[in-house]
Amino acid sequence: MSSPTPADRAKPAPPPRAERRGFASDNHAGIHPEVLRAIAAANEAYAGSYGDDSWTAAAEALFRSHLGESARAHFVFNGSAANVLALDCVCRQGARAVICAESSHLHQDEAGAPERIAGLKLLVRPTPDGRLTPGDVARSDDKRGDVHYAQPGAVSITQSTELGTVYSPGEIRAIAAAAHERGMCLHLDGARLANAAASLGVSLREITTDAGVDVVSFGGTKNGLLLGEAVVFLTPELGDGFPVLRKAGMQLASKMRFVSAQFEALLGEGDLWLVGAEHANRMATRLAEAVAPIEGVELAHPVEANGVFARLERAAIERLHAELGEHAFYIWDSDRDEVRWMCSWDTTPEDVDRFAERVAAAVGAR
Repeated sequence: MSSPTPADRAKPAPPPRAERRGFASDNHAGIHPEVLRAIAAANEAYAGSYGDDSWTAAAEALFRSHLGESARAHFVFNGSAANVLALDCVCRQGARAVICAESSHLHQDEAGAPERIAGLKLLVRPTPDGRLTPGDVARSDDKRGDVHYAQPGAVSITQSTELGTVYSPGEIRAIAAAAHERGMCLHLDGARLANAAASLGVSLREITTDAGVDVVSFGGTKNGLLLGEAVVFLTPELGDGFPVLRKAGMQLASKMRFVSAQFEALLGEGDLWLVGAEHANRMATRLAEAVAPIEGVELAHPVEANGVFARLERAAIERLHAELGEHAFYIWDSDRDEVRWMCSWDTTPEDVDRFAERVAAAVGAR
């Protein structure tokens, strides 16, 4: 065996592989084995490119079965593209502003992509729990017709929200009505739509199509997929120009079948989307129930999906990070010493209980 060269010695050591599951993000979870099998099965033969294949046709049909016959699904690589391109498509010329919550991923975590890529102006509203109301829509549209102000063409809500809360079907219908009566579309960022449906005990259709949503960014990676999201137009004429927009937005996969096959596994027989979401939600409830009685831990928001938001002393947060690593969980709001703990399709009860014990020890070590 040859000795390492000086160049080899100068390379930084690779980071150690995680020995335990963390609670930083459901993106940190691996790929569901059934999804991996679906990808492998799609790899056994040649198939048409750019979506001209049987896997894409099957996945599109599954979206229609879940969301209604008018649903038109288009697959992209990631959630940022799903959100930005969907809104770019539905916001017509002259109405290039989007109403959204101040805490929304669209506003906080897209690195300015709505503005840079689509030329959209975000009209953000502060919300105590991440949920917009019809009143927020009305207040953000009070300058309609005034040429000095950006004209909103869409409202964007997130389900479940970035604060772990969930819109009821009735709440979505009310927002849809407020948007539609003002000539706006309703977009739903559904990165965790499966978790919301599982929490509410309703079908995907009940909180999308039946509630008046016009276009959905349907998430997959947070529920066991390798990559891939879907832009689903529920008002199909709004998506007439989307295929070209997707290509121009560099989101058209040449080997589309490997994205589509994952959605076929997720939405097909066995309802993997629901099984994984229900499990992640149960683990979040278990974690919340374990930490709530700990003196020095305060739950910041109701736990309605797969996220737990809590406040604890900064010293306790630092002790936890020192023990578990900075990627074990995220500080959500440093000014309020608020952390976010996310559960995933593969989080185990043992993971939860062990983590709760560490939280108790960190808070108690004053």
